[in-house]
Amino acid sequence: MLGPVTFFPGSSCPIQPYAIAPWAKEALPEDTSTMLAALRGDWFCSAFGENADAHAGRHLPPHGETANGSWRGIDCVETRAGSWLKLAVDLPLQGGQAESTTALVQDHPVVYQRHELINLTGPCNPGHHATLAFPHHAGAGNLSFSRFVHARTYIEPLERSANRGSSWLMPDVEITDLSAVTGFDGSTADLCRYPARSGFEDIAILCADPMLEFAWSSVTFAQEGYVWFALRDPKQLASTLLWFSNGGRHFPPWNGRHVDVMGIEDITAFFHVGIAASCADNALSRRGIRTCIAATDDGRVSIAYIQGVARVPAGFDRVAGIERGPHGNHVSLIAESGVSVDIPCYVDFLCDRHLPGLDGL
Repeated sequence: MLGPVTFFPGSSCPIQPYAIAPWAKEALPEDTSTMLAALRGDWFCSAFGENADAHAGRHLPPHGETANGSWRGIDCVETRAGSWLKLAVDLPLQGGQAESTTALVQDHPVVYQRHELINLTGPCNPGHHATLAFPHHAGAGNLSFSRFVHARTYIEPLERSANRGSSWLMPDVEITDLSAVTGFDGSTADLCRYPARSGFEDIAILCADPMLEFAWSSVTFAQEGYVWFALRDPKQLASTLLWFSNGGRHFPPWNGRHVDVMGIEDITAFFHVGIAASCADNALSRRGIRTCIAATDDGRVSIAYIQGVARVPAGFDRVAGIERGPHGNHVSLIAESGVSVDIPCYVDFLCDRHLPGLDGL
């Protein structure tokens, strides 16, 4: 898992946007999944979701073997241009192995990642599970996203009182306006402002327009003076799952204390259900939305991802767009207010997996 991560570490105001579970240093029951025990930051899921149901006769752990297995080092390279670290983990239940490469480029406030799944024996439903810690004041973060073709709440309440949990959003509702989504009491909520809805756990999904050159997710923390953002190829990671985690789970190890945290999870999957539902006919796939990826003939799937942080000036209210610079080595974050910020970022990494000066990546 990638976390904690410090952006601008040499500055007077470094930024650590990712959440770490409050039980991170506690002794937990032996049957606690490795993924849940370590819960933090961002991680790659080889089989995104709970995976309660078997697939191809096999039961995968929550979020797959990549989220629970023991990774081993393969290589680490540092040059004047930047550095990269390559790790691997075996995937006995899915076939072969996964290789993860995490790269940093000098002066880029960005984390570049590539995951290669090798010798898979069937389709997969991959995803990134970025989990952000929000400041403890209502509406501190202002969320925005690239164009999407469909959005809806999860098909049933994420948590129920009988199981010592609580959810607020009305289930299985198509979302036409993110600022007015219906709750159980008939009122509406603005899903673009968070923290909100204290005491509840909820999920919604946004399915990106697959025709976009790249899709993006962002959170503007105007008072704190920065934006977190993620870039992806929507043909690889088709949707963004929004997990609003604000104290709505009252069973161990959550115990109502996982608050003001939000997962902004870029995936190709059917919500958070797991690989079996994602590879089967489902409500999203019937709309033409991709919920799984078939491996190539030699069993490979490759996923590239970019996450970054940009400092923004006063007056930068909310990201309205993220655009590629003319030479592909910068992106512009454009606010609704008209303010814009340029940062170095190799967008072409999403398609060619190459970073200048880091040969052999």
